[in-house]
Amino acid sequence: MVMFLFLVIALAVVVAAVTLAVVGGGESGPLPDAAPERLHDPLPDDRPVGREDVESLRFPLAVRGYRMSDVDDALGRLGAELAERDARIAGLESALAGARAAAERPTPDTSRHPEDQQ
Repeated sequence: MVMFLFLVIALAVVVAAVTLAVVGGGESGPLPDAAPERLHDPLPDDRPVGREDVESLRFPLAVRGYRMSDVDDALGRLGAELAERDARIAGLESALAGARAAAERPTPDTSRHPEDQQ
């Protein structure tokens, strides 16, 4: 019986504390919405992205992980730069292949005169 009385009193104290917290805490209004964290150090706009930039990139946490807009912006920027570099590499490789082909072609010897060839 004593244990039952103790549990009833403890339950009453908890209910009273929660009620006071809810009713008494409403004087200042609801809590303001927290400002969402933004990406502090985005990828640089004035120069190409380097390995150090990608390694130091840290996304702020949001309610369900990372902010989709920050991740989408970073991935879009990295994708565009990779495509640009791939195009430049392809152009340089084709220019190198053309230069090698031109170097391997035998050049006609124009130093001899036609009458010397007989």
